[in-house]
Order: sequence, then C-alpha cells, then structure tokens
Amino acid sequence: MTVAGTGLAIETRGLSKRFGHQDAVDDVDLTVPAGTVFGFLGPNGSGKTTTIRMLLGLASATRGEATVLGQELPGALSSVLPRIGALVEGPAFYPFLSGTANLMRLDSADRYASGSTRRSRVDAALDRVGLTHAAGKRVKAYSLGMKQRLGLASALLSPRELLVLDEPTNGLDPQGTREVRNLIRSFADDGATVFVSSHLLSEVEQMCTHAAIMSAGRLVAQGGLDELRRVGDAHVTVVTPDAERARRRLAAFGFVTDEPAEGSGRVRATVAVEAAAAPESIVAALVADGVRVRGFTVEQVTLEERFVALTGEGFDVVR
Repeated sequence: MTVAGTGLAIETRGLSKRFGHQDAVDDVDLTVPAGTVFGFLGPNGSGKTTTIRMLLGLASATRGEATVLGQELPGALSSVLPRIGALVEGPAFYPFLSGTANLMRLDSADRYASGSTRRSRVDAALDRVGLTHAAGKRVKAYSLGMKQRLGLASALLSPRELLVLDEPTNGLDPQGTREVRNLIRSFADDGATVFVSSHLLSEVEQMCTHAAIMSAGRLVAQGGLDELRRVGDAHVTVVTPDAERARRRLAAFGFVTDEPAEGSGRVRATVAVEAAAAPESIVAALVADGVRVRGFTVEQVTLEERFVALTGEGFDVVR
C-alpha cells in the first residue's frame, strides 16, 4: 500500500519527549516506507516505547512533528487510528472471559466495526493466530504466549493499513515464534506496513526488511537491513604461501593488513565496506600478481556488530 505523496507510512521530524529535565526521545527523524516490515531496535530505556506511544496518540510530543499514513498528528488521530492495529506493552484482557468474549467486547467498542459481521471477524482473527482451539477458554488459563497471540488477534479484527507491534514474539516457544514471524510477513504481503519494536536482533533480521536503531533517546541509524550492514568494515582472509606479496597487493586495494603469524600462511586485512572492491576482482588481482591463493573469505559487519558500534552496548540475541 502506498501513502499518497511520500510513500511513507510513518514520518517524524524532530520528534522529542521530555520528562522533567530528561529527554526520553530527542530530535528523532524517522522514515518508515509503506509496505515494509520495519524493525525498531534498541536496548531498554532507549526511547522505543515512548516513540510508539507518541505515534499512537497515547503521549503528547514536547516538540516536533509526526505524520502517520499521510496525516499530521495529533490533529488527525480520529481518522488515522481506525486504520492502525496496535499491540503495545503487552496485551491486557479480562481474565474471566474467554478469548472470543474478549475480542467481541473489543470489537464492539469500535464504532467503525459492523456488528452484523462481528462474530465472523472474531473467529477469523482467532484462526489466523492459531487460537481457534482455545477460543472458548478463559484467558486466565492462557499461557503468556497464548495471551500474546490473542493480542495479535485483537489488532487484526478489522483490515489495517499499519500494524504497530511491541515485542510480538514475547513469551512464545520456538514454534510459536516461527508462526508469528510468518504471520507478520503475511501482513506485509497483504499490503500493510508492520512496525515491530523488538530487543531480539535475530528476530528482526529474519522478518524485517528495514530497521532503525535507537540509543539513549536518539535515532542513530536507519535504512534497509543490507544498507545498515554495508556501513562498517569488511574483513578479508587470504590463505597463501605468498603472504608478503599478498599483503602488498591487498594494500593497493586500500586494505590495512595485519602482520601474519610466522608460518601461518594466512593474511588478514580490513577495509571500509563502501570502499571494498568486489571479491572476485581481488582474487583475480592476487592471482595475476603471482599470489597462490589456497583460500579466500570475506566477512562483512553483522547487524549485531553494527548495533554495538553505534550504541556501545550489547544486545539480546536468540539463535
């Protein structure tokens, strides 16, 4: 789905939120292309949830502007919110009601939802998240993962152009995580934009096409995943008996080479990714210069390494 004029589902300009003397979100310029699965990354306290709350009208910005689905906020909230499905800070339901009853109550609160098709839409949402078997069970008996799925179902009761999901795989077992990952991809395939806040880097890499990284309230990087990985260093290792000659040739390509260990037959070198020649060109030049190449590997920066370089912090990674 394309948002008229910009092709962006979300755009912020200088978006900021101050609590007392502290800027929880500071001058954020975020651009989320329509039709993407967009990962919003950052450690706890980096400002992710506060940003999401401002985008949904749950908190007011101290300064700055935000446009969601082509309309300025907060002025257009009443017309924008019905086009958004959201799961923020974990799902909350009536524990003594069934999954079906909870969704029926939520749907009845939507003035734009048709009452005549309510039951069929609730059943379809439960089926899509794999909860049909537990539809009649009281929510107090649901596991954390089941509650998370019910939260996703609540965001799917009506067709949405934008889905905002805060930690959507929280509490799910590996099978459930795979199912939700596939479900999120299917939302984008249907034309929706999915904005996913997560602290699980591996999940973002497997299901997102674009990402932004927050650190201490500031946006430190954003773009396509491949674009984010292309910033940093590339490491090349050449296995050869002609180490000194290989070092000289790699230096001509702009690589900074390490001193090889005596008799190791390995030369390791580093260059900025954006300045690196194609691997096949490097190997061809080495061979043309008389270097006997027995092995050649290229390692580019991972998204995890990029995150650590930008924030100075580690990241929760689930393999």
